[in-house]
Amino acid sequence: MNRIAASYLIIGDGSEPIRNGFVEYDETGCICNVGQCVHPETEPDFRDGILTPGFVNSHCHLELSHLKGKFVKGSGMAGFIDQINALRDSSPEEEKIRLAHQWLDKMWKDGVSAMSDISNCSDTFAIKASSKVYTRTFLEVFGTEPEDCEAVIRGVRQLKEEADSYGIDAAPTPHSCYTMSPQLLTAASAEALKAGYLSYHSQESPQEEDMIMYGTGALAENYKGRNLSTPPVTGHPALNYFIDRLTETGKSHFSEHILLVHNVCLSQEAADYALGALDNVWFAVCPLSNLFIHNQLPPLDLMRANDLRITLGTDSLSSNDTLDMVAEMFCIQKSFPHIPLSEIVRWASLNGAEFLSKENVLGSLTAGKRPGIVLINEIDSDGNLTEKSHSERII
Repeated sequence: MNRIAASYLIIGDGSEPIRNGFVEYDETGCICNVGQCVHPETEPDFRDGILTPGFVNSHCHLELSHLKGKFVKGSGMAGFIDQINALRDSSPEEEKIRLAHQWLDKMWKDGVSAMSDISNCSDTFAIKASSKVYTRTFLEVFGTEPEDCEAVIRGVRQLKEEADSYGIDAAPTPHSCYTMSPQLLTAASAEALKAGYLSYHSQESPQEEDMIMYGTGALAENYKGRNLSTPPVTGHPALNYFIDRLTETGKSHFSEHILLVHNVCLSQEAADYALGALDNVWFAVCPLSNLFIHNQLPPLDLMRANDLRITLGTDSLSSNDTLDMVAEMFCIQKSFPHIPLSEIVRWASLNGAEFLSKENVLGSLTAGKRPGIVLINEIDSDGNLTEKSHSERII
């Protein structure tokens, strides 16, 4: 039996932190017991910091790790898309692979035990297959022109066959309302629903909302300037449009696990529409990415008021300076100081594990699970994160 203790213990299930808490675990990393130290001064392995379960990064683009430091901040979505188009293939193939491997290894050492990752190609399949981090890979597709729909779906099915050959969990998924024709959005969603998991960039920017609701704005003008088709104007939030396209698959209600990513412009109307149609929906937030592109954060108070299941992700190094879950948590704590850290840790652990159907193994320091144990260092005297806070994997 092994035992570690720290100034604070956050189990990951949303319960209050335990002052001077301990975790006992066996040689396989299985959690045996947690509790409060009776005599913390006599603990043989006592750390100054916070013990948490391993994290679940619920939105990442590992294959874009070679783009760190190459993008201009504050460009808005239209400017960001222009940069992606210009820079996505700006590094040699071996450099892309090296950096993807380096960053996934760093995430493991920093305490990430599982990840929802986006892939547009096969670059990271071998890396993820050999990693200790559990990954579900979403094979994302794009295509604004209706006549390209069948070819795009054929291509992503072939990519799935390649992913399957590596033994990783992977399936197609749609990207967003503004990068796909209505036909492709429905077709890609149907492929995702077959697998039971769908990840979708939703209401990421005001420019996206303007395009769908009114047919105006910088993103709409960008597409028109490139002679690309734009989605129909609906007068309603972009999330409503996505759910309407889901119903074109022939269903009116959905029990599959659906992850809506970003949610910067989530409104009460959109939240109600989603909750009315989606039985198992999670809402991922990537705050540092949102600040990088738009200097705007998602409406976390509205999300909490509606009891939405929130998860936490880092997005990619094209729209972030790091893939650091603690930095994301600190950003939330700094911007929303009334949200308890124990709740934020739940977003970063158990909620993400539940989306991946891994809650029986990961997500909380609960007896019988093997979530990994993480120590967050450099906290303040009240158990809050600081700018210097960082994490390290204990097991």
